[in-house]
Order: sequence, then structure tokens, then C-alpha cells
Amino acid sequence: MPTTGPLISSRVNGQTPHRQGKVRDIYNLGDRLLIVATDRISAFDYVLGSGIPDKGKVLTQLSAFWFERTGHIVPNHLISTEVDAFPHEAQGDREVLDGRSMLVRKTAPVPIECVARGYLSGSGWKDYLATGAVCGIALPSGLREADRLPSAIFTPATKATSGHDINIGEAEAGRLVGEDLVATLRQLTLDLYAFGASHAERCGIILADTKFEFGLTDDGAVLLIDEIMTPDSSRYWPKDEYRPGGPQPSFDKQFVRDYLEEIQWNKHPPVPSLPDQVVLKTREKYLEAYRRLVGRPLL
Repeated sequence: MPTTGPLISSRVNGQTPHRQGKVRDIYNLGDRLLIVATDRISAFDYVLGSGIPDKGKVLTQLSAFWFERTGHIVPNHLISTEVDAFPHEAQGDREVLDGRSMLVRKTAPVPIECVARGYLSGSGWKDYLATGAVCGIALPSGLREADRLPSAIFTPATKATSGHDINIGEAEAGRLVGEDLVATLRQLTLDLYAFGASHAERCGIILADTKFEFGLTDDGAVLLIDEIMTPDSSRYWPKDEYRPGGPQPSFDKQFVRDYLEEIQWNKHPPVPSLPDQVVLKTREKYLEAYRRLVGRPLL
């Protein structure tokens, strides 16, 4: 598939973003937002000096794929990914926007991450080693790293503006946003995870865990927002290579993290750039995940 260099930052009609995340540039359009997914990549809480070509397109198009297919579970904020459907002030440079931007409804984001875990990995594995539980949820003894859990669990986290999100229990999440809302988000999170994990398994992929974000409309309705079940927000493992008992190969930033560990970066500025081979391998993993899950090449 032909590609150009990575898009590190965007401008729309000469305007800079109103807000920038680690990956996304966000433009405020009144009651709507324009979200442009760049090719920036972060690791160990820092945006690196190199981008991954087409990464933003994978995140946008895979999110759109899932938004379309999960509307029966919960409505979402997506209005359109078609530049022609954007308001005039958001059309800008089509070469920048095509395939990597979405017009969405503005909401009040719920200030917790809603994480579903079907396998024991990452911070959940560290928590289990220390306490025998994950976010206060007791688990059977003797589990290995990457073991499948008896059933998927809901493990909310606080949203961090910088650094790592912090795992919290469901009771703490209830104190932050209200018990009734957390109960609703818990069920939605587990239903979305079950749907995504089932589809991924048919595609030869294990969805080990994933995180969702939700927002509230002016009348209090819950909408699914941000991205959904992408390699940036999920752990995807190739099913045919799954071997519990240790870390698993994955469809995400694995090559990036491995390289940064290899060069013994101290995880403080200045941030390193990535060699071409690491960029290429990482891009291939994102594209492969997309092809398997969606069933066609990236547009």
C-alpha cells in the first residue's frame, strides 16, 4: 500500500488544534469536535521523536468499524468520517483529513477509564502478584501471566493528564462519578468487550483487554467516545502464538518498547527517535491488526 511520511501535527484551514493529546489533534466546532488522529506514537508516557506512517488512519478507521457495529449496545459520538460531510470550517486539507479524521458530537467526558480484562496481563498481572486480586477483585490462586480469567472483569482507572492512569476499585469509581453511572458503565464495558473479543477470536486474534471512554450529553445520555478497541487502547495477541506463562507477542508498540529497552533509554527527555526498521515493523503490526479485524486493507 503506498504511503507518505508520518503526520506528526495537523492544521485545518490554517488553524492549530484547540487541544492536543498524545496522538489526537482536537478542533472545537461548537457542539461538535473534529478529531484528527496523527501518526505520533508514545511509549513510557512520552511522545517519541518519530511517527508511524498510517497509524492514525488505522486508529480512525478501526474505531469507525467498531462504532458502526456496536451501536446496538450503546450509542456513540461519531457523526461522520467523510470529509465532504464536515462543516466548511473543518474541511481544510483533504490530504491531511482523509481516512484519519472524524466529526463527533461533543459530550462531557466521564472522568474514568473503563477497562475490561479477559486475560491477566500488564498492570493487572502486577497487581495480582502483589495482592492476589486486580483492582480489589479477588482471583483464583496459581494463575500465570497471560492466563485467561474465569470471566472478564471491569477494572476502572482514573484518567491521568500525564503519566500512567491509576487503577481504582469500582467503589472508588462510584465515589468519583456516582454508583448508578458506574453500574451502567460496568455493564456496557463488559458487553462491548464480549462483542469485540468474540469478533476478534473469529479473526484469529485474542482481545486480552481494552479500555473505553464514555461521555454524557446535556440530557444525561451515555455515549461511547474517543477510540474503541484499537491497538492503542487494547492488547491484541495473535491466537496461534498464544502461550500463557509470560509476555505475549502483540499487535501494538511491542517493537518500540523493545527497542527503547535495548538502548537503555532512561525514560526521561530528551526523547529518542526510532530507526527505520522499528518504524516499519510497528507499522506492519498496526496494518495487520486492521486487515484481520476489518477483513480488508486500510483505505
